[in-house]
Amino acid sequence: MSTSQTPSHWFSNVEQALIVDSETDITWQHEADLVVVGYGAAGASAALEARENGLDVIVLDRFAGGGASVKSGGVVYAGGGTTVQDSLGEQDTPQAMFDYLNLETQGVVKDETLMRFCEQSAQNIDWLMSHGVKFSGPVYKKKTSYPNVKYFLYHSDNSLLPSHRGVHPPAARGHRGVIKNGNSAVNLGGALFWPMRESARKIGVQVDTQTEARQLVLDITGRVIGLKALQLIAGSDAEKRHKRYSALATSLATYFPNMLPGGKSMRKLAQYFRKKVIRIEENERDVVFYRARSGVVLSAGGFIFNRKMVKHYCPKYLPGLPLGTHADDGSGIRLGESAGGATKLMKNATAWRFINPPQAWSQGIIVNQQGARFVNESSYGATIGEAMVERNKGKAWLILDSRLVKQAWREIAPGKVLPFQQLLAALNHIVVKKKFKTVEAMCNHYGFDLATIETELTQYARVAKGEIHDMFHKTKDDAVEFQAPYHVIDISLAQHLLPCTVLTMGGLDVDERSGQVVDANKNAILGLYAAGRTAVGIPSNLYMSGLSLADCVFSGRRAAKHAAEQST
Repeated sequence: MSTSQTPSHWFSNVEQALIVDSETDITWQHEADLVVVGYGAAGASAALEARENGLDVIVLDRFAGGGASVKSGGVVYAGGGTTVQDSLGEQDTPQAMFDYLNLETQGVVKDETLMRFCEQSAQNIDWLMSHGVKFSGPVYKKKTSYPNVKYFLYHSDNSLLPSHRGVHPPAARGHRGVIKNGNSAVNLGGALFWPMRESARKIGVQVDTQTEARQLVLDITGRVIGLKALQLIAGSDAEKRHKRYSALATSLATYFPNMLPGGKSMRKLAQYFRKKVIRIEENERDVVFYRARSGVVLSAGGFIFNRKMVKHYCPKYLPGLPLGTHADDGSGIRLGESAGGATKLMKNATAWRFINPPQAWSQGIIVNQQGARFVNESSYGATIGEAMVERNKGKAWLILDSRLVKQAWREIAPGKVLPFQQLLAALNHIVVKKKFKTVEAMCNHYGFDLATIETELTQYARVAKGEIHDMFHKTKDDAVEFQAPYHVIDISLAQHLLPCTVLTMGGLDVDERSGQVVDANKNAILGLYAAGRTAVGIPSNLYMSGLSLADCVFSGRRAAKHAAEQST
């Protein structure tokens, strides 16, 4: 047996791979055809697909399962003529879906892979429904970051923008999983994961929670044959305390954000329970080895909660609000690297700067530190966030006038938007927003260039009158002619009263036909697969709502199918 030293920028407890002369060198406590590391949407998809193909499957999860998938809004980006689209009269084809996504993905995957994703999309929705996931209408046809709770299909992208429509009519592709009392845009992913988990239980998937994969085991040819994990004994007092403390830490951090009274205190309490979880892990776990006859699937999420990794790879996104769980620590990526896997696009992350609802906000203008517009304010939140972070150092200000402010208040009236949307807009109107009688006063306060701001306001008024075309392709109906006084809201990445959620998009490089992890020379590492945000995939260039969960299903099933083919 041999190991090698980890790189100085490892920032992880994952160990370099253990190389053995023979599988008999290890005493294996468990054995299966496929071992899946990480039990979110990607891991569940891999497990279900593998069982349907006759493989024995064991899934490992450091916590209780669900991960960032459960913390999400429960949206699956799907099209090409899904059952739900057809029932609601939304016309769509795989080609139309491909043409649109091709604008957003910008070659992050091969065209043939993107087309395969689109062609399989409708079938993947049917497959999820066969495992108990519920999708339905009605459809919300206007631009929004997230619709009211009564709508379950919406445009979760930029497809309603004229610049993105192309030759096909825009189709709603954001399929929300049906869930009761979903008065939020987060923590709704259980609509997807919980039915999948129940289906996996019924068909015989073994799930070992409170089990953390730490080291891959390779034979002398470089094939992955299993892994070492650290595990709390099922039913033990330590396991019960670990579950309880980790659940408390997650709940406190999720439901008591810093913006609310007492939020900072609750987050400190969450950290207290996190430390208790770590102490249990450090002192009370046993070493367990898992043999994987057909392969290992790494589906342990990204690395947004590993702040050292974020600082190393994509530091511009550090001020944003991490989206996911503490299991998103990059361990899946590091496991793949330990076996020789190459990473790709590790600097890529997505920041969601949503400003609609209220729709009135999207009729204002967003400017940078110089006072220049830099994006179509009607764009999807990740498009705005990308422009703000990548090209403007994470700084941005939203300028409105009094008419738009009054319109915004009407649009966030009780019952018109989700409670959290109402709260955030109201807080920013009351606490953050500043009012200025003149353009000069506004520029003096923020340091904007007066000539630049005056030019922007003049040009924007001409767009609203239909005299000129907007350089950012905003329509006449979405623009206004400003009248003093001016109202300004800081919408920068670090603005804690208007949280900008962030998650990482880079990961392991994979063979796009099989999902196998590849090395720097594009050679497949036998017995090793990656799926979801552990791998580079469809959303790794620019995120659209639901694209990550859709890619989790697509890539999880892809890996399992290939592993099943190799086992025959």
